[in-house]
Amino acid sequence: MVEKNQLLPKGIRHIHRPPVLVGPAHALGPYVRTARKDQDLRIDDAASLFGVSVDTLSRLENGVGAVRLDKLLAVLDGLGLGLLVGTKGELANMLRRMEALHDEHA
Repeated sequence: MVEKNQLLPKGIRHIHRPPVLVGPAHALGPYVRTARKDQDLRIDDAASLFGVSVDTLSRLENGVGAVRLDKLLAVLDGLGLGLLVGTKGELANMLRRMEALHDEHA
């Protein structure tokens, strides 16, 4: 079995944050901002580490304007986050099952 921290890029701390199902694009921003702040990264330092501009990272975090997919993926990877694609129904069911498992173990 793989330890969860083995999946994270070197130097990334694991911060427990439940997955979210993002509908509108602007809903992703607060999740990204919180993940960055949880890792004590200033926006300019994070942008430099992830190879994106401060403007790009700011637009992503604020849900304003467009961000290229390659830039989004670079930011998510840099924060130790991933992107999962599936039908909305499948993803909603998966999240419900995860929540139920979490409630059973709490």
